[in-house]
Amino acid sequence: MRLIAAMSGGVDSAVAAARAVDAGHDVTGVHLALSRNPKSYRSGARGCCSIEDAGDARRAADVIGIPFFVWDMSDEFADEVVDDFIAEYTAGRTPNPCLRCNEKIKFAAVLERAVALGFDGVVTGHYARLVTSEGTAGEVVELHRAVDHGKDQSYVLGVLTQDQLARSVFPLGDDPKTLVREEAARRGLQVANKPDSHDICFIADGDNAGWLADKLGPRPGPIVDETGAEVGAHDGAYAFTIGQRKGLRLGVPAADGKPRFVLDIEPVSGTVTVGPREHLAIDAIEGIKPLWCDEPPVGPLACTVQLRAHGDEHRATVTVDGDVVRVELADPATGIAPGQACVIYEGTRVVGSATIARTSRSVAA
Repeated sequence: MRLIAAMSGGVDSAVAAARAVDAGHDVTGVHLALSRNPKSYRSGARGCCSIEDAGDARRAADVIGIPFFVWDMSDEFADEVVDDFIAEYTAGRTPNPCLRCNEKIKFAAVLERAVALGFDGVVTGHYARLVTSEGTAGEVVELHRAVDHGKDQSYVLGVLTQDQLARSVFPLGDDPKTLVREEAARRGLQVANKPDSHDICFIADGDNAGWLADKLGPRPGPIVDETGAEVGAHDGAYAFTIGQRKGLRLGVPAADGKPRFVLDIEPVSGTVTVGPREHLAIDAIEGIKPLWCDEPPVGPLACTVQLRAHGDEHRATVTVDGDVVRVELADPATGIAPGQACVIYEGTRVVGSATIARTSRSVAA
């Protein structure tokens, strides 16, 4: 196959490209320029989207022996990821920009351009596995968790459709990260020991609240307890997320002296409600904007769901009603915010995902 290798400048995408070449594919490396102003993004060898990464990706392509290009996708990234991030926080929700980037940029815009140029698909360094099986309508490409659960990235790929999965190649899903780094060193790739990235690439210093304040300006409002009594004030509700404990700067301590957590964010009035940890517990979720890796479930599905990028799996029953996904959790989960993704699993297989719109709370005894 003719493949585009999406090369971030990190070790994973470099080894994935090299393995695709070893497998006999005709591979062309591509690095995505995502910032309209590169100085506004973080610098340093952070493993994704930094200023130095294009050079690291180019050097890796030279070692592998493949053609290399830089694609400017800064407009698409600003429209689909950065602007969406701002809009979601403004609406009192907590988005996942990396998941959005996978959906709209790496596996939509890139794949669309690749196919238009005559390529068959895209190879990336994501830790996930693809398994081909027989479905009711023919061959189905299933998305599964990686063997290394500590590096598994199937959660942020749960937005991919069957058409996108059929044109995707994930060569790293069967190996732990340690072996990938060792292989990179053997291949002479300078990125073998480059650190992974954990921050949002377009927020250079990692200060989400400060970045949002600069974009949105002060929007003061009250912090109240569950009775409605004002216990503090803030300069912008966008600086908070459900489950947050630190940085609340409450002027009135809780009667029992225990820490308080953000329970709710009301974006219109700017009211942030805080309360005890046990009041964060939820046992039901309503999801919207579902995306299915194949066909949606028919009837109640006994499954597990993952509610954060590096969170635990929760036993659940999922029911789909058109564009609404209802999730009943067998055991309560805490700190779950609207805007996050609920990714549905059947064993290790990803069924699909939905954006969390509402949650129902269970107060622990």
